[in-house]
Amino acid sequence: MNETKPRMDKNLLRRFEPIVRFSEGERFFPMDVAAYVRHASLWKQHPGQEPVLVTPKGELMLEMLGRSVDDRSGALYFLKFVDPVSLAELATYRLEHRTRRFRAANGRLVRVGYLSRLVDAVFAISLLARGRITGDTAVAAEYAYERIMAEDQRHVYYGRIFEDSGWTILQYWFFYPFNNWRSGFHGANDHEGDWESISIYLWQDSTGELHPEWVAYASHDYSGDDIRRHWDDPALEKEGEHPVVYAGAGSHASYYIPGEYLAELDLTFLSPLSRVRGTVARIKKKLVAERERNTGNGSREFIIRVPFVDYATGSGVSIGPGQDKAWDDPQLLDPVPQWVKGYRGLWGFYAGDPVSGEDAPAGPAYNRDGSMRQLWHDPVGWAGLHKESSPPDLLKKQERRRIELAEENRSLRSEAASKRQQLQDLHLESQALKGHSHLRAVYRENQGRMEALSRSIQDIRKQMAQNDAVIQAMDMQVENIQGHSRPPVRSHLRRPHLPTSDVEVRLSRLAEIWAAVSIGAIMLASMILFVLAR
Repeated sequence: MNETKPRMDKNLLRRFEPIVRFSEGERFFPMDVAAYVRHASLWKQHPGQEPVLVTPKGELMLEMLGRSVDDRSGALYFLKFVDPVSLAELATYRLEHRTRRFRAANGRLVRVGYLSRLVDAVFAISLLARGRITGDTAVAAEYAYERIMAEDQRHVYYGRIFEDSGWTILQYWFFYPFNNWRSGFHGANDHEGDWESISIYLWQDSTGELHPEWVAYASHDYSGDDIRRHWDDPALEKEGEHPVVYAGAGSHASYYIPGEYLAELDLTFLSPLSRVRGTVARIKKKLVAERERNTGNGSREFIIRVPFVDYATGSGVSIGPGQDKAWDDPQLLDPVPQWVKGYRGLWGFYAGDPVSGEDAPAGPAYNRDGSMRQLWHDPVGWAGLHKESSPPDLLKKQERRRIELAEENRSLRSEAASKRQQLQDLHLESQALKGHSHLRAVYRENQGRMEALSRSIQDIRKQMAQNDAVIQAMDMQVENIQGHSRPPVRSHLRRPHLPTSDVEVRLSRLAEIWAAVSIGAIMLASMILFVLAR
């Protein structure tokens, strides 16, 4: 990554700052991380040992993160935000909020195949044995969050501005104190802490003016072409220059269009089975000579997944310019603060979940395993933009490539003329050799050389014609760019993440019951066959 120092300040972030719309029933919103850390404690845990308290709650400050952590020890560091609530507090909470409990829509399992339904059943049973966040933790997190917001009601995002590969990139990072997707909205997981982000890619014209070209919304673990949209795409909702983000209820994943999304999450512990499945599929495709289609999502094509619904309806609170609530002054991540670059630990409780879904995430720069997050160190590649050029760069590259093709054609034309002369000379010799029996071998040799030269000249002519066609197409593209005409804004999309259609949402409760019962029937039948097989 060829990153350079930002040339802009908070005004550029303010110009394009997003509007985030939440679903009704959302409990947690973007907040100041310093307030979160002040109400958290820092722990470390060595493999196979009990966690040890490093800094108690009330004594930990944001600037301390990264300085008090020794990565060489091999210990995992994590924050702990939530203290257990009493039975009385839990009962009071249930009583006070009994009328606003979320009702899941019908048809989650109807929308997927039998394999996904079976894996979903295994996933649900696995919660009994996995390290997970208990049900009352979400209640305790809400109490803790309400106490913080009573003292400081600001909604904060963290902004980053830098240049890479011809793009000026704006990154907006949002921190949520808790993810209650499972306990609040029948999703996959609960965990303390949650980092989400969107990126805007701008290019600079000859006058120095910046123009937005692409946006990319982080959504679970997706990456590649399908997570970005062109600035002129009608599917990208905007108010002025402010893109609108629809946040998943409890999960806080970001979407372009309001609705219900089928989120199929990877099961890492089934990766060996996924690789076998992928290998078989690739062999099958090779045998039938099919080209493997690029999904834009890397290796996710053959991953075993569990289906969940992400509710991103936008029916609740909105934060942003002109909305119910406004953003506070942006917090710049330049220079990169110590708590970002020096702290590789988790931003919440470590539950010891082998699937990692119930463990807190790491910060903006890192993954849970301590490796660098691609969205942080390579946002251009993360959004599949390495192959794309900004409009000014595209014109320069087009002209350079046009010159290369024209030079190649001149060289090919000279080569074709030389071979044509050789062919004509051989033809003259062949005419003279014809009819002389003692020169029959020489004649056949000449004929073979003539055929080879003819094929070579045809190939050269074909290549020249192709080059001319490419040059013509590139000239037309340059004219379109200079005339502010662009290719179709969705030409890069392969499998875009779209909300479930109204027809599927209206599936009956009977269909949902059958989807659930069918899995039980399959599992029972499998057990019976196993017994009878003896």
